Amino acid sequence: MKKFFYTVLFASTFLLSSCDSLKNLASSLLSEADAANALREALLLGAQNGTATLGQKGSFSKDVLLAAVLPDNMQGVVKTLDQLGLSSQLNKFTGALDNAATETVTKSAPIFVNGIKQISFVDAIGIVKNGGTAATDYLRNKVGDSLRVAVTPVMKTALDSYKITQEWDKLIAPAKLLLGNKAKLNLNLDNLLAVLVTNQMFKKIEVQEINVRTNVAARTTPALQRVFGKDWTATADK
Repeated sequence: MKKFFYTVLFASTFLLSSCDSLKNLASSLLSEADAANALREALLLGAQNGTATLGQKGSFSKDVLLAAVLPDNMQGVVKTLDQLGLSSQLNKFTGALDNAATETVTKSAPIFVNGIKQISFVDAIGIVKNGGTAATDYLRNKVGDSLRVAVTPVMKTALDSYKITQEWDKLIAPAKLLLGNKAKLNLNLDNLLAVLVTNQMFKKIEVQEINVRTNVAARTTPALQRVFGKDWTATADK
């Protein structure tokens, strides 16, 4: 009887020890599903913060906006307008562009959210381990073009509401003889500014990804804490 008791005790101890070992092993491994979920959460957090930042008036500088809507010889155009005393009107025009851009950011937020939620990660574990902006780079490569296409009509609506083309024509009317063809806006203005908005959003998402990877306080969910709270490159996954 005593022998039987010790046998049962030994078996129970062995089973408990095995269970603990399995739990420890499981906690030391990173699953593809966990990695993918955490990557989506990090990207969604970046899109949320990007929308909050870029959706504020004044987010897009005068120089950045003019570089997007004018041909390469922008500086000559701006200099001529300044010389003619039209700098305040130019500022008003770029202010309208900024309004259109920030409005587009806010209204296109669901497009980014949907794109991130729908993205299918291949080798999510590898993306986690690669560090830096690997997740944002993957997002940009996989759905960047489709996001820009989806944002373009939103931008067109915003530009039309501010009558951007008409405002530009009024602005450069006094300088047409001096500027000639240089005064023309770039073609496909809605597409060019959609690219600008999308690229700026990706930059904000990059910043947030780096923050999640390097800053404990930025890991605001259990998934982010589990996946990005450990150096998986030092772990031998099996």
